[in-house]
Amino acid sequence: MFDKILIANRGEIALRILRAAKELGIATVAVHSTADADAMHVRLADESVCIGPPAARDSYLNVPALIAACEITGADAIHPGYGFLSENARFAEVLEDHRITFIGPKAEHIRIMGDKIEAKRTAKRLGIPCVPGSEGGITDEDEARQVAKTIGYPVIIKAAAGGGGRGMKVARNEDDLLYALASAKTEAKAAFGDDAVYIEKYLEKPRHIEIQVLGDGRGNAVHLGERDCSLQRRHQKVWEEGPSPALNLEMRERIGGIVAKAMQELKYLGAGTIEFLYEDGEFYFIEMNTRIQVEHPVTEMITGIDLVNEQIRLAAGAPLSVKQSDIKIEGHAIECRVNAEHPSTFRPSPGTISYFHPPGGLGVRVDSAAYQGYRIPPHYDSLVGKLIVHGRTRNECLMRLRRALDEFVVDGIDTTLPLFRTLVRNPDIQNGQYDIHWLENFLKTGGLGEEA
Repeated sequence: MFDKILIANRGEIALRILRAAKELGIATVAVHSTADADAMHVRLADESVCIGPPAARDSYLNVPALIAACEITGADAIHPGYGFLSENARFAEVLEDHRITFIGPKAEHIRIMGDKIEAKRTAKRLGIPCVPGSEGGITDEDEARQVAKTIGYPVIIKAAAGGGGRGMKVARNEDDLLYALASAKTEAKAAFGDDAVYIEKYLEKPRHIEIQVLGDGRGNAVHLGERDCSLQRRHQKVWEEGPSPALNLEMRERIGGIVAKAMQELKYLGAGTIEFLYEDGEFYFIEMNTRIQVEHPVTEMITGIDLVNEQIRLAAGAPLSVKQSDIKIEGHAIECRVNAEHPSTFRPSPGTISYFHPPGGLGVRVDSAAYQGYRIPPHYDSLVGKLIVHGRTRNECLMRLRRALDEFVVDGIDTTLPLFRTLVRNPDIQNGQYDIHWLENFLKTGGLGEEA
C-alpha cells in the first residue's frame, strides 16, 4: 500500500479522496493554487504545497509543479480526481517515469478512450453495442453526405477529441449537414486544438445510461449497475440517479455483463464508466470515462462499495475486493449537483458564502468542501457541493430528497437549489418519464416560474 498520496485536485473531490486515504491509514498531501489557500482539503491534509497562481494552467495543470510537490513531500502516488489531469495519458506516463503511481487506468487505455473515434472502434471490437455512424473521422463533405445517407437523418456531428457538448452539431437534412460539419470542425479546433469529427445517428428521445466498472488490470472486472444521467443542460449532467427508472433487472444484467466482459478482455485497471444512449430497449455506446465520476456517490449509496477506496487499492496492486455475485443493488439514490449559478439563467455566481447549512438525517449525504465564510473563486468549476439521498424505494428517495432540499441553505451567492426544489415536485420527474432533452425543453418553456 502507498505511504503518502498527493491529491492533484481541489474542491469536493479533493476532500473525498482525502477521506478515503485517511480511512486506509495513508498520509495525504494537498496541493493548491493561491486562490485555494483556505480550502477545506488544504486544512485537513497532513501536508500542503502551493503550486501556483489561480489560473488552472499555472497550478492544477502544472505538471512540473506537481512532480516537484511529490519530491518535496515524498508522496509515492497521485490521485487526479476528475477533470484537470485525470484523463491525460501523457501525465500518467510522466509519473511512471518518475516512479510515482498514477491512481487510475493504464496510459494506453486513457489514450484509446480519450479519442472518441478510437474508443468507438475499440468498443465494437469488444462487443459493446454502438450508435450507427462513420467508421472513423470525416475528411470531406462528400464523405459526410454518404455516411448521413447510409444511416439516415437526423445525424449528429461530434468532435473526436471532444467533451462537454463542444463540437457537437445536429443535422436534420442535407442542407443542415454542410453547415453543421463546418461549424463542428471550427468549434472542435478552437476547443481542443483538433478539428477531427465523426458522424453518428441522432437519437430523438434517448436516455443517458452509464455503467460503473472496476478492474484489477489483470483480466478481472465487475460492473456495479447503472446510473441514469438523462437530466442535462447543454450536455452537462444536473441530476443523476440509480438504478434507472427505465431499466429492469434483465436489462441491467444484460448490459452490465457485456461491459464487464469487455473490461476483462481489455484488462482495464481501476474505476471507469461506460456511457450509453438508451432508446426503445437498445443501448448505444457513446464514450468511456477513465476516471472517477462526479456522480460516483450514487453507486456507492446503492451498493455500499467505496469506489475511491477501491481505486487506491487497485492502483497499489491489490485484487478486487468483490466478485460480481457479491454486488447487490439496494434501494434507490439520487444526486443533485448544486452549483454557484443563477437557477434559471445559469450565470456563474462566485462570492462569499455568508451562511451554509447542509441537510442531514437518515440516508442523506452532502459531498462539499464549502463552509460558512468560504469564498467560491471565479477561476474554476462552479460546483458548491453534491446532495445525495438514498431510500429503500424511489418514492421514499424522492420524498427524502424533497425534505433535504428544503433544509439546504446557502446564502450570499446564487445556487441551483431552487431548480432542484422544482424538479423534485414535477410529475414527470416523479414518474421517471424524462429523456436527455427534457430539462432543456422544461427550462425553455419557463418551467421554473417564480422559483428562480
